[in-house]
Order: sequence, then structure tokens, then C-alpha cells
Amino acid sequence: MVFKDYGSYDAVGLADLVRSKEVSPKELLDEAVARTAKVDRELNAVVVKHPDYAERQIDRGLPPGPFTGVPFLLKDLDLLEGTRTTFGASVYKDNFADHTGTLAQRFLATGLTIFGKSASPEFGLMPTTEPRLFGPTRNPWNLAHSSGGSSGGAGAVVAARILPVAHASDGGGSIRIPASACGVFGLKPTRARNPLGPDRGEGWAGFSCGHVLSISVRDSAVMLDAISGPELSSPYYAPPKQRPFAEEIDRAPGRLRIAFTDRSPYGDAIDPEIAAAVREVAVLLNGLGHDVEERAPVLPADPATVMWTIVAANTAINVRVAEQRFGRVMTNKDFEILTLASAHNADKASSTDYVAAQLNAFQISRTLAEFFASCDVLLCPTLCAPPLKIGELDTMSQDLSHIGPILRRYMPGTSMFNMSGQPAMSVPLAWNAAGLPLGMMFAARFGDEATLLRLAAQLEQERPWKAKLPPICA
Repeated sequence: MVFKDYGSYDAVGLADLVRSKEVSPKELLDEAVARTAKVDRELNAVVVKHPDYAERQIDRGLPPGPFTGVPFLLKDLDLLEGTRTTFGASVYKDNFADHTGTLAQRFLATGLTIFGKSASPEFGLMPTTEPRLFGPTRNPWNLAHSSGGSSGGAGAVVAARILPVAHASDGGGSIRIPASACGVFGLKPTRARNPLGPDRGEGWAGFSCGHVLSISVRDSAVMLDAISGPELSSPYYAPPKQRPFAEEIDRAPGRLRIAFTDRSPYGDAIDPEIAAAVREVAVLLNGLGHDVEERAPVLPADPATVMWTIVAANTAINVRVAEQRFGRVMTNKDFEILTLASAHNADKASSTDYVAAQLNAFQISRTLAEFFASCDVLLCPTLCAPPLKIGELDTMSQDLSHIGPILRRYMPGTSMFNMSGQPAMSVPLAWNAAGLPLGMMFAARFGDEATLLRLAAQLEQERPWKAKLPPICA
């Protein structure tokens, strides 16, 4: 190891060391590469490695920014010109990007050095990261369990302290799910806060957005300042922030009206340890001076049905693009059975079915907006069961009927905030008796990341999590 104190700093702290010339970008890069080599044989979280790209960045001279010299990984769904990008799919195992996405451009402008890609399930479709192409990414807290998905590689590398911060994206919970499963902090920003271009104006009907997973709340806030803002042709617009997000974490949250629930949105009972953790956090919030009340929104439509329709249509487009590119019909040698089945289901549906799903998503959004008229924050479990075991979700099974019931039990509450576009975060505030992390999800009104960041900073100070290290740790 080149820089032995690396793991005690967040990304802002590492950049401060670079600015003061106490450490060089090359030393930080070497440390990240060494840490990857030390633990990733067990985790399988860094699936594409290109440290030479990062070295060329350093040799050319890094731009001055809040993260100059800090090593970083993109999720293996985003494009970085000249580097391998597979989307977790066998057919793209040798694909190299011919341009760089807008979000990646903004990451580069912060001074980050990008030395590889973190694992994702095929096209980011699952809440676990087990692509056939690379095999499963394992949870640093227990290797028999998943690190979550679809940003499971990012969750594992941050939890294992390979990196203090890593790129993640969220179309139905894919920032918050691995944050919960891996015991790190994950904020899904407001719709259109961060860019998705230049190839698309929206992802999954406006449900998807990109940001990061991090150990510290500070890194998430500073990163959001650095990469947020509209881009040409964006179909949505996020409300402007009142002040830099980095300043919000130094402000007291005030006396918030916090609603909470320890049940699934479907009314189902959840894992008892998770339910108990939610209630314990509600008591903590009350003790911090917030007004806490047990109540929850009643949704007018089934979020799972909406998601299946919208995601299937987008998956069908991905398959069609591959067929046009390679000039043949895609088979299960190219894509996993789940991907092809999802595309097939979309082909059987009608355009009217898609519009109906959009209308149901709008009704869910309307209901949530009305609910938040009488509260500032909703607390609920990020996941309603502990992190899945490796192999529970089998995307290569000839019988995929097991997947729907597992998703309903595991992650029923994350996708509604993708539909509404509201900011939501998973905060690592609890662990179960088996030592697995249990994230707590907080959501706020559309455009109000500031309230969430102030509350997260208060909770980070009251119940710090940075010193909690998993058994597999660099």
C-alpha cells in the first residue's frame, strides 16, 4: 500500500491532500489499484480495469476541481470514450465506447481519475448484481449475500474502502438498494438534477437518474454541486437550489415534520428486525426534536406493474438496437433469458399499455405530492428484507415466475420516488443480528435535496457509520 491513511479520508479530504501536495494523484491511483487487487478477487466488483486511462489523465494534467486527483469508477452502464463498456451483457463484452456521456464529462471536470468500471446487472435490470458475463458481485459484510443492484459494484467498492465515492444510478432504487445492502450513503437526486445525455433525454420514462454512492454525506453534497445542472435538450427541469448543497450540511435541519412507516407500501408486514430498526430510528428522530408521526401514503396504483411495463419497453429497445448493430436476432447466448423475456413481453404489449403505465405513474406522483403537503420527510425501510443471498434471483432460469414475488417482498418502496421524481436517500443507521446493514430511506418534496442533506448530516453526526468496517475491507 502506497498511502496507508487513505481509508480514513473521504473524497473531499483526499482532494485537500492533493491540493496541499501532501500526496500526489498518482499515489492515490496506485493505492486504489492496490486496494482493488487486495479484495476484489472475493468481491468481484471492479469488472473493467483501465488504470492506463487514469494515468494518461494525470500525465495530461488534471483540471482544478473539488475532487482533483481522487480515483473513481464509473458504473458499467455509462460511456467513457475509448474504454470498454459492456452494460453487463455478453453481446457487448468487447464493446468500446466511441464517445463520453455528459455525466462522465462532468465527473472528469471535477478532477477525478477514472481507472475502471464497477459491476452492474445486465442493463441495470435487477436489484442484485449477478450478470452472467462477469458473475456475482458479493457483499463485503457477508460473501454469501448480494451487494444489491443495480449499482452493486459501486456499493461493494465503497463499503470495502477501495474508494470513498463511486458513480451509481437509480431507475427503481439502484442507488438506494446497494447503499442499504452495503452500509453506505446513497442519495437519489431530484429528476433532472443531473444530466443523462447526450444519447437520451430521459431513462425509463424519466424514472432514472445518476449520482454517487459515498461513505460521507459531504462527498455526496459536494459532488451534487459539481455535476448537477441542465443540459441541452433535457425534457425536464429541476428546481434551482437556494445555495450550494455543500453548505446545507452545515445547517441545522430545524424541526421537521417526519412521517414514518414500518410496513411495505402494499400493507405487508416486513422483516421484524428491519421494522424494529425503523421504529428505533423514529424514536431517535423524535429525540432530536423532530415531530414524528406514524402514517404513510396510500398509493392509487401498483408501482410494480408500472415498472414492469416501462422497463420492458426500454429493454426491448436495447435488444432491437443490438439486433440492428450485429445484424441478427438476439438469443440467450447474447442476452440473459430475463432480458429477452422482458423485451418479448413489451412486444406483446400495446402503445396504449405504455401510456396507461405512464398515467398510473402520474397518479402515484400526484398522491405523493399531496402526502408531502403535510410533512417534510417520509421515513421507511429502504429494503423490506435483508440483502438477498447470491442466486436467489436467477435471470437465466427457464421459469422466471420467482422474480416478481421476491421483488415485491424485497424492494416494494423504492420505485415510487422514481415515478414522482422526488429526492430520496438511504442512510446506514442499522445492522441486523447477522451483521448485515439495514438502510433507512428518507424522501422529501420534489427539488428538496437540501432538507435531506441537512437531516443526513445530523444523523451522521448523531450516529456515525464511517468507522463501521465490513469483514472484507481493503
